[in-house]
Amino acid sequence: MKKFGILMGKVFGFLLLLVILLWMSLHWVTDYIWMDSLGFKDVYTTILGSKVLLGVIGFLLFFILTYITLAWIRKGYVNHFAHEQLPYFIQKKKWSRLLILGVSALVGLFGSSIVQGIGWEIWLKFLNHATFGVTDPHFNMDISFYVFVLPFINFAISTLLGLGVFLLFVEIGFYSAFHMYRRSRLAQLHMGATLGSIGILLAAIHVLEPFGTLLTNEVNVFQNSVVHGLSYTDKVVNIPASYVLAAMAIIAAVWMIIALIKGNLKAIIIPVAAYVGLVVLGQGASVIVQNYVVSPNEFSKETPYLQHNLDFTRAAYDLENIDERNHPGNQSLDQSMVEENQLTINNVRINDSRPILDIYNQLQTFRTYYEFNDIDIDRYNIDGEYQQVFLGARELNTTDLPSQAKTWVNENLRYTHGYGVAMSDVNEITSQGQPEYMLENVPSEGVMDINRPQIYFGEENYDNVIVNSEVDEFDYPSGEENKSSRYEADTGISLAGLNRLFFSLDAGSFRMFVSDQLNEDSQLLDTRNIMDRVERIAPFLEYDEDPYIFVREDGSLSWMIDAYVSAERYPYSEPHQGDESYIRNSVKVAVDAYTGEVDFYAVNPEEPLLQTYQNMFPDLFTEEIPEDVESHFRYPVDLFKVQAAMYGTYHMTNLEVFYNREDYWEFPTEKYFNDDIEMEPYYITMRLPEADEEEFILMMPYTPRNRQNMIAWMGVRNDGENYGESFVYRFPKQRNVYGPQQIENRINQDSTISQQLNLWSQGGSEVIRGNLLAIPIEDTVMYAEPIYIESSNETSLPEVKQVILAYGDQIVMEPTFDQAVERMLGLIDPEVEQEEAEGEPTPEEGENAQDLMESEEILQEISTLFDQYQAALSSGNWEEAGSIMNEIETRLSEEEE
Repeated sequence: MKKFGILMGKVFGFLLLLVILLWMSLHWVTDYIWMDSLGFKDVYTTILGSKVLLGVIGFLLFFILTYITLAWIRKGYVNHFAHEQLPYFIQKKKWSRLLILGVSALVGLFGSSIVQGIGWEIWLKFLNHATFGVTDPHFNMDISFYVFVLPFINFAISTLLGLGVFLLFVEIGFYSAFHMYRRSRLAQLHMGATLGSIGILLAAIHVLEPFGTLLTNEVNVFQNSVVHGLSYTDKVVNIPASYVLAAMAIIAAVWMIIALIKGNLKAIIIPVAAYVGLVVLGQGASVIVQNYVVSPNEFSKETPYLQHNLDFTRAAYDLENIDERNHPGNQSLDQSMVEENQLTINNVRINDSRPILDIYNQLQTFRTYYEFNDIDIDRYNIDGEYQQVFLGARELNTTDLPSQAKTWVNENLRYTHGYGVAMSDVNEITSQGQPEYMLENVPSEGVMDINRPQIYFGEENYDNVIVNSEVDEFDYPSGEENKSSRYEADTGISLAGLNRLFFSLDAGSFRMFVSDQLNEDSQLLDTRNIMDRVERIAPFLEYDEDPYIFVREDGSLSWMIDAYVSAERYPYSEPHQGDESYIRNSVKVAVDAYTGEVDFYAVNPEEPLLQTYQNMFPDLFTEEIPEDVESHFRYPVDLFKVQAAMYGTYHMTNLEVFYNREDYWEFPTEKYFNDDIEMEPYYITMRLPEADEEEFILMMPYTPRNRQNMIAWMGVRNDGENYGESFVYRFPKQRNVYGPQQIENRINQDSTISQQLNLWSQGGSEVIRGNLLAIPIEDTVMYAEPIYIESSNETSLPEVKQVILAYGDQIVMEPTFDQAVERMLGLIDPEVEQEEAEGEPTPEEGENAQDLMESEEILQEISTLFDQYQAALSSGNWEEAGSIMNEIETRLSEEEE
């Protein structure tokens, strides 16, 4: 009976261990099935295989060295205390071995997690890296050595050094008991071997330190150099000091081994003190050279290194290919120029994407569970005309379902997708100041057909859903009934067979496993948030935070996500954030909004980092890009901001100017709502001076440091073969070209406009100052800014009430952009005004003139009342102030009628 109990215990223990192992591997299995369903199983097996291999290597390394260390320590104790009483678990070889095995296994698991968790990507890049074909000017090493090889070597050495130091502390702890380090030769040999290993590893770190001088601007623990990368002090002091310290580390290790063997423990202090002294001496020499040799004549000493810093930073951010041109900044706008650039005028973005999101969510959702998460800007050829548009996806948000409808069936089987998109013109508005829709309602009505409007994958925080169940899926509301549909693709995970068990366990959903609403055709749509989806497939890429939806030629909907490859160790290059000093947008990712299929397009196949990833994952990327996908490529704003910010400094190719930062450019500020904020890059449709037709441009104005005038503007092309071509237009330094903040200040100073804005804001409404856009037209520049009015009522809609246009010294505000352009042309073209003055006004013109005079009189009257209102407030006469405000509101109401 006892044997039976022991047997049953072993069986139970085995089954328990099996269950634990299966539970731990369940997530691996479901991940594999999910990646396989998308066609990326090789990516998963490559990453998993490298993690397993490195995990095994890390486990064996930490396990074996820990086991040897502990066994050696035990042997030293047993030999030295052979005739004395030792603890039972040390005396008994069996128990001590089991204890050592257990402790070593724990340390091995810890080491395995470190090595495979951090090292898998470094390892794969090291094995598969491509070369840059560019060498550094000091060591003559290809850039790939710093980006791929050096990180792996440093990781390996630092891991071994960390383990060595850990084991040394273990040895010191055990051998300190009973003064074993004095009494046992084995203890002395053991500690000597460990110290020798640490010395060799420390020497290796010092040998590699000179390469690190190309990657930082630190010259010592106290100071940074004006140069990012190798500097004069690095070459003269720090690099020789590294080699001296490497030699000293070896000498110190040998010295301490000999001292331990001889039992002369006091002699150990000598090499340690010498090593520390050399470190202090090296730092001191660095401080002296930097302060007394470099600083008094810094530009002369650092000239060659400044040149390397300038050249390599421009290469790392692809700034060297930016085409610089001169812009005259003329005041040449006239009627003929407007007519010749009519498509540019027609695509000036009067609507603002931020207020328009509220409008879309109020007018185009129709049900509480629909939501527009974002409004994107794109361009389409509509009826043969190139148009810039706003586009938003009507996604499903089940958190807003009525509480009684939040059942398992509704949330998992019935409400599975959003429906369609809304599109509006960036320039046209209705008489109520709302966007002019080009696509609206459900089903979609407008300028193009949407053949697959269902959105199963998007930007919302979607839960997993099951399609093709016994329950029809809600499609869209239609009158008093709801339309339903069935999922027609075969891209989900089949829930037939064991898959249903696996994914039920993985989701912790017993209901999924037992529900009679599922059948053999049912499919699980897993990871439906598109950002989570692509990061789960390819976690080694960086992704832009602003995906955008677009309509393909077949009427289906897809999402576009910009993906970046980046590196932290590009020599001589200044980092833009953290240690990241190299970045490219080498990958575009398209995600089908209906099927969830993901395509990683290699748009820059010659780029070394992308080539490295292609070597690592041959089946992940494709270079064949469909035309209807490529036509919606946008140069990403995030990358453009990085490049534009770096160019603000690194456009200065004259070394002396660059050293003194004499011509530093920065981003201008603008007023949004009532706050001054840094201007964001924006897309604009325009015709470049040397081009034949309008195109989609991403641009950003520049202002000099601590100045508000516009010194230049940077742009990048987005269409066709010109995609990615960057350029900068410089304005003459001897002529003032108004910058965005100067225009904002002049708007504030315009008595008519500022009074009108104040009146609206005091009348129970909020004035929203939209984005101020600088609009280059041929050899001149004008500005446009929409003015939104929003009632304090929670359900109110922002309305474009007025459009401000600024050109030269003139500023006008009119209800529409076209009216503002007409009025501006009248102000800047004296001949037009003269022609109007010469002729007798027609009755209609006379009425308009009379209306204008009356409007000005009314405005002046209201302005006077407002001045009286402010005076009453300042004097504390609240009753009089309230009476005046009532009169103002009455006059405004009369005018609206």
